Amino acid sequence: MADAKRRRPKAPPAVPAGGAATTDAGLVAIGLRPGDRVRFRRADSGHWLEGTVAGREADGSVALHDTRGRRRSIPVGAVQVRAHGPRGGATWETLEERIGRSEQLDLFR
Repeated sequence: MADAKRRRPKAPPAVPAGGAATTDAGLVAIGLRPGDRVRFRRADSGHWLEGTVAGREADGSVALHDTRGRRRSIPVGAVQVRAHGPRGGATWETLEERIGRSEQLDLFR
């Protein structure tokens, strides 16, 4: 028994199963980057919860982490993105509006 070695569990892979490149490409297509601040509602009558973008799910929803670190999968229609208003103040815009805009978003980040 002393000769038998205990096997250590393998460490989780550093890259998600879908690959980091595909996740980032999916986010860029909708105008987001990992780490962007967003807010979302779990239900129509619920209050807004803040979080940070983590990636894109296979069903098209946005994967994010809330303030407690829990991973959430939220539909695009229920997400608002932090933006800057015309005078530089912080505002929130719906993700659907950001997707529909045809501006070069990378110039102002």
